[in-house]
Amino acid sequence: MTAVGSGTPSRTVPVAGERLPGAWRLGLARGAMELKLFFRQREQVVFTFAFPIVFLFLFASIFGDDMENTGSTASQYYVASMIAAGIMSTSFQSLGVSIAIERDEHVLRRLRGTPMPPAAYFLGKIWLVLVTGVLETAALLVFGTTLYDVDLPSDITGWLTFGWLFLLGITSCALLGIAISSVPKSGRSATSVVVLPFLVLQFISGVYILIDTVPNWMLTIGSFFPLKWLCQGLRGVFLPQAAASLEPAGSWEYGRAALVLGAWCVGGLVLCLLTFRWKNRKEG
Repeated sequence: MTAVGSGTPSRTVPVAGERLPGAWRLGLARGAMELKLFFRQREQVVFTFAFPIVFLFLFASIFGDDMENTGSTASQYYVASMIAAGIMSTSFQSLGVSIAIERDEHVLRRLRGTPMPPAAYFLGKIWLVLVTGVLETAALLVFGTTLYDVDLPSDITGWLTFGWLFLLGITSCALLGIAISSVPKSGRSATSVVVLPFLVLQFISGVYILIDTVPNWMLTIGSFFPLKWLCQGLRGVFLPQAAASLEPAGSWEYGRAALVLGAWCVGGLVLCLLTFRWKNRKEG
């Protein structure tokens, strides 16, 4: 690399024959830039981290009594639900809206015209989603344990289960967010297109309503999507075994949760490859 121009900092361009950085290295750099841009938008930062905390406060305050025949409390139930909703918010909703806006503002078209490998762009988005998802979950757990005495997993098995649910959940939802970003016709309509299915899924997946009160036909529809299984798996992490009686199958069904979330990771990747566009529809 050789420096060009004057002043500090200097700009570097590749010398003829010099290899460009790989996709992984560029993806890390892209991720750092995405995070820097995210934290510069204070309103977005506040909304992202406050969203699950505010809802946990509301539901734990409204349904503060012990849950009958489960040996648990509403706050314990809703901390699992809000973690799942927060994961989907920072991945599916965030990427679905932001990528659609970037496409509409020709950001993607300009990036596509650079030597940067396409994979680096998506790696940057994944880093953004992963870091914000971890921070949001940590903030929610601190809030829950401090104000509502939420019990955390007491053994390594519980934390390992939490870990693979988190990774499969955030990966599948991020890939779906990238895929749905191609649906809106413009950046202006992106929020409406993305938020509506997210909101519906929260109601039919047991996020806001106790799972044993959701109609069976709604649960059947919700079982086709990752949020329902992410919620159910996380309830298994944070609730005692007696609370499994609330579930339709009477158990946490970790195997099926892993299967469905894994299938959505593969299916979401296929959808991204088939549907992702660097230009908006007007440009072809």
